[in-house]
Amino acid sequence: MSHEARVIRTGVSSGAPPPVTVASSSAGSDGELMDGGYFRSCAGMLKVAQMISLLIGFISVNNSPWTDYSAYSFFQIVTMCDLVMILFFYIMHIFRVYRKLTCVSWPLAEFLHYLIGTILLLIGSIVAATKSYNITGLVAGATFGFLATILCVISMWSSYKVSCITQSTNASV
Repeated sequence: MSHEARVIRTGVSSGAPPPVTVASSSAGSDGELMDGGYFRSCAGMLKVAQMISLLIGFISVNNSPWTDYSAYSFFQIVTMCDLVMILFFYIMHIFRVYRKLTCVSWPLAEFLHYLIGTILLLIGSIVAATKSYNITGLVAGATFGFLATILCVISMWSSYKVSCITQSTNASV
């Protein structure tokens, strides 16, 4: 354990009134219902990009003539399940549900979601790409599936990095 000297500055000892400070945090105060800073954060924008690419991939495949029913129904199910789960975690971060429900390890839950969802999305995108037979909508759906897979890998890496680094630094203190 390190015992570092801490300096606490107060305005009371100088006889002057305490300074008025305005806290401008992107996370907002605890009393606010929504976290407005999460909309503009990198993680928030990444989740929005994932949802948009999954939705475009789903719509592209849905509005195209199918060559293989089982391949594209699997792709649609995987994209919609991923979209719903990403939307769930997005809403959870915006409304700060993780502060109220402390019994769940939210970084671990999000990491496991990204791990399983990314693997299934990669499999679905590969199958959709191989069964597309140069039909434009199916190729576009598979392409947006691969884009969403890359975005999910980035989110999984950042989630894993945050949870592992936070736990390892807390364990050494």
